[in-house]
Amino acid sequence: QVHLVESGGDLVQPGGNLKLSCLGSGFNITNSAMSWHRQAPGKERELVAAIGRSAGVTKYTESVKGRFIVSRDNAKNTVYLQMNNLKLEDTAVYFCYAGGSVNYWGQGTQVTVSS
Repeated sequence: QVHLVESGGDLVQPGGNLKLSCLGSGFNITNSAMSWHRQAPGKERELVAAIGRSAGVTKYTESVKGRFIVSRDNAKNTVYLQMNNLKLEDTAVYFCYAGGSVNYWGQGTQVTVSS
């Protein structure tokens, strides 16, 4: 059975850093493009960062470019999102998604940026 479990969300001050993890089970993330999305209160879910099956292929939404880094450790079946210099507007629930034939969402982890 496929599962994605996100972790690492927390309350952090503006300018702080967090690293989110997404652990996959029931499938091999090596065969899937993976992505991080977020949904803030009252807003639609948006793509934050994506990483292809080849770790060298990544893309980011404009607002996080230069601050966030998506990576994957296929040996640990885990995808990461390093978030640096967090801003108030980064506050959201962050979701991990496995694309392709897996087509599965994790349940999310809350990131709150507040002073």
